[in-house]
Amino acid sequence: MKELQSSLVISCQAPSNSPLHNPDIIANIALACVNQGAKGLRIDSPNHIKAVRKLLPDIPIIGLWKQMGLDSDVYITPRLEDAIAVAEAGADIIAIDATQRKRPNGETLEEIISHIQQNLHKLVMADIDTKENAIIARDLGVDFIGTTLYGYTQDTRQFTPPNFDLIEELVREIDTPIICEGGIKTPEEAKKALDKGCFCVVVGTAITGIDLLAQNFVKAL
Repeated sequence: MKELQSSLVISCQAPSNSPLHNPDIIANIALACVNQGAKGLRIDSPNHIKAVRKLLPDIPIIGLWKQMGLDSDVYITPRLEDAIAVAEAGADIIAIDATQRKRPNGETLEEIISHIQQNLHKLVMADIDTKENAIIARDLGVDFIGTTLYGYTQDTRQFTPPNFDLIEELVREIDTPIICEGGIKTPEEAKKALDKGCFCVVVGTAITGIDLLAQNFVKAL
């Protein structure tokens, strides 16, 4: 995935109760992002990934499947069956929760990573929250480490992403490519993440989060 290096990846997602939560709409949002220079996309759910892949056959896709209601705090591609569905939908990189929290069906992180790489022949992006979990993910041989879950787990929810000090530490101490994701609000912050040595930067809400952005403006009035 050399084409993603030093580039902008845009997360094109919408809440499940949004009228934008439609495969064709998400695909067209993705197309608009690519037309303006985004080099990669992060897409949630097989149906949306399929629609984006059909419209954009050559663009790198980081795919995931958010699964709520499985009696687990792990929701980003929590099970192997979810990873398989994401791979079959056309994702190039599969993003998974790489924290040490218990998974809904007892599978281990090591088992899921190994199967994705050896049997599905896909790359793995480990979504982490702490340096400790980043080190574990590195030792398990993931292809990329993303700061996606910083600020969203019990251990980190008191903090607000992005944490550039953490990013700098990860880049300095871990040889696996680090992807900055989470909390990037401005082009200047995205550039700062790359200047800190991140492989690439993922931006979502600040670009494609129409529902939340509109909600925030309305609340402020």
